Formats: sequence, structure tokens, C-alpha cells
Amino acid sequence: MLNWQDLHHSQLSVSDLYGVLALRNAVFIVEQNCPYQDIDGDDLVGENRHLLGWREGKLVAYARILKSENDLEPVTIGRVIIDPAVRGEKLGYQLMERAIASCERHWPQSAIYLGSQAHLQAFYAHFGFRPVTDVYDEDGIPHVGMANR
Repeated sequence: MLNWQDLHHSQLSVSDLYGVLALRNAVFIVEQNCPYQDIDGDDLVGENRHLLGWREGKLVAYARILKSENDLEPVTIGRVIIDPAVRGEKLGYQLMERAIASCERHWPQSAIYLGSQAHLQAFYAHFGFRPVTDVYDEDGIPHVGMANR
């Protein structure tokens, strides 16, 4: 069982942010062997939110929710990640259910978008997302834009 937090960026503690950046670095940069600028200036601005899943004091599930200042643009779920040590426990489903619920609670009129790694399209389709772009290269990894409306 995870202890979940849905936090506005201003609610993140220093140790929360450290856990987020450490997990994202371990998976997106080291595990996927993809050097890119993960710290992109979007973590601590506007209405952006962070969904954190903790087990025994360790961050094991995370997603970032970005809200544009333009209300006509969709809310974007990104940096969806499950710690390698707990993969296979279906925590990704819990994480996405909570991320979608957060978007719907905070911005009920907004569509939701995500940039999926291409091989995860079926996973996101389970939540009603459908491709809205062709497959494109992002930092050497095939991605596809997906939306739920």
C-alpha cells in the first residue's frame, strides 16, 4: 500500500523534491541511458502539481501535472514513473488513475494530454487516451502524443 500525495508545487518539501529528482534521474537518465535536461524549469511554477506515491519513506511512484496559463490548452501529465524495485505490482495503474482524478478535480473543463513512449500506447489507451500525433523522436526515444478528449 502506498501513501499518496497530490501537491501543488509550493507544498513540496526539500526532501520531497530531492526524492522526485533522484527517482527521475535514476530512471529517465541512468536506466534509459538518455542524457537530457530533466530539470526544465516547470517543476516549481504556476499551478503545476506533483503526484507522489511513498512506500516506507521511499518515493516509488511519481507523475508531474503541468497546467498552462492558457486555459484553452490541455493539462499535461508527464514524468510518469514507477521505481524499478516495485514494477509488476500494477502501481502504474494506480498512479494514472490518481493523476487523471487530480486533473479532473483541479481543471474539470480541460482535456488531458501526455507524450507517451511509443511502446506504452496500450497502457495509456486503458485510461481513454488515443494517439493525436505521429510517432516522433524525443531524446532518442520514440514517443507519441496522446489525449483523452
